[in-house]
Amino acid sequence: ETGDVDAAFAGAAEIVEETFETGYQEQAYIEPQGMIAEWEDGIMTLRGTLQCPYYVQTSIKHAFELDDAHVRIIQTATGGGFGGKEEYPSVVGCQVAAAAYVTGKPVKYIFKRQEDMEVTTKRHPSRSVYRTALDADGNILAMDIDCMYDGGAYPGLSSVVLQRGLICATSVYTIPAVRAHGSINLTNTVPNGAFRGFGAPQTTFAMEQHMVHLAKKTGQDILDFRLRYVAKKGDHTATGGRHAYDVIMPQLVERVLAKSDYHNKVREFQNQTGRCRRGIGFAMFSHGCGFTGSAERDLLKSIAHLVKHKDNRVEVRVANSDIGQGIKTTLCKIAAETLGIPYEQVFCNNPDTFVVPDSGPTVASRSLMIVGRLIQRAAERMKAEWEDGVEKLYEEHFVEEPATIPWDMDKFCGDAYPVYSWGVYALETEVDTVTAKTELIHLWGAYDVGTCADETIMLGQMMGGLTQGLAYGSIEEMVTVDGKIKQNAFNSYNIPTAQDVCDFDLEFIDNPYEWGPYGGKGAGELPLNGGAPVFVQSVENALGVEINKIPCTVETIMEYL
Repeated sequence: ETGDVDAAFAGAAEIVEETFETGYQEQAYIEPQGMIAEWEDGIMTLRGTLQCPYYVQTSIKHAFELDDAHVRIIQTATGGGFGGKEEYPSVVGCQVAAAAYVTGKPVKYIFKRQEDMEVTTKRHPSRSVYRTALDADGNILAMDIDCMYDGGAYPGLSSVVLQRGLICATSVYTIPAVRAHGSINLTNTVPNGAFRGFGAPQTTFAMEQHMVHLAKKTGQDILDFRLRYVAKKGDHTATGGRHAYDVIMPQLVERVLAKSDYHNKVREFQNQTGRCRRGIGFAMFSHGCGFTGSAERDLLKSIAHLVKHKDNRVEVRVANSDIGQGIKTTLCKIAAETLGIPYEQVFCNNPDTFVVPDSGPTVASRSLMIVGRLIQRAAERMKAEWEDGVEKLYEEHFVEEPATIPWDMDKFCGDAYPVYSWGVYALETEVDTVTAKTELIHLWGAYDVGTCADETIMLGQMMGGLTQGLAYGSIEEMVTVDGKIKQNAFNSYNIPTAQDVCDFDLEFIDNPYEWGPYGGKGAGELPLNGGAPVFVQSVENALGVEINKIPCTVETIMEYL
């Protein structure tokens, strides 16, 4: 809580309350869950498709009362994760390890797609209530927010997911006074867990929609109204922290407005009467980079190794898994650039806990920003001491950036993240008022992810995350019947194909972060956060309605028609 919320509501000229709901989302990675376990000579070895080898190692150690020297986890080539291979591989790992231990034989367990979709963790469904106090001129005095996330049958990571959801409850905006409360409801359904965005997409959707609806209710321009509250450097955050670095949202907005011709299209799309009607949505969003609060310092304590071999090849040794996002390429580029050697001279193998140190999990948009910085520092030392034909290992430990307002976990206040990444989307959509089908016409986007280490890789991340976000807001519907997932295959659960998206016109605006490698910040989760609200706003603009629930499917749109 920040500011005097009760006093603001007591003196309000008007109070507006809205409820927003979001549904499940399936990670839909290419490769299902799978692990192989071997118990030999007192050592338990697991190979599998996973994001966090040391998470699995910790689980096996606990289950079998073994130490580090007797548990070996090796990440195999992994066909996607999106958070779905953060905690769940520990479950699968314990199962195959127990079977290998009992039988004395290697055991392989590969899920079929139906089983994977029925029993693994999903994005949390949510219900958020936003109450806003306004003065007589329609200015925001305070917000009182209550968020409920469906945790499923077991808590898992739900409380941590909810934490980020609450921190993001005011999204990119600075609100004078805020109270945010959250709860996890345990239900007799599949447990829910990590998914790209980690709690932020739910409240980002709710806050963006609420701000648009507030502008409409008070007769104000929906973009001008929102821009008045966009955060800037020095502003307080929802947790009482401070935005310590430049927030270049005005530059991002300016670029997207110009490229999309937003204002002219808003005027053009007014008072349409034909069968097919167009609308344009505009969404602003952000994502806090790294683990919440002091977790990097107190819990993870990341370590990275850079090894110079006798043949002068350089090896990056980290626990971070490449799951399609290109982290191995990026880390090797950072090392090569710092050392001033060809990229081909640097290599990085998949993590093996008998070889690599614990540099932390592949989650929270942290791998580039946190681990990349460790590799850059190690490379700087290696370059200064370089000797041909000599093998030497360089070790770097995480060093925390001084916080403007230190994090207090007991009070849940302070700087929740050291820095944020930012983004803006505009989307033009056409709605058929007879069939309720939608067609995406064109999308424009601009991002601040610090400095891009590799623009090709970064564009891949933006396009993939954006596509997931658009589908989260439109077609990916999943429900439970008697506690069981109904959509358990891709013939009943819709995921987007190339035919479901449009041309993306995306760009990056540099805003270097001094504590990131070459100015880089976290990026992987950011693009998903804005997908759902920009789609729903484009439909609202086309039809002149207000929509508070996603996915906004054809059936949903038909109800409004």
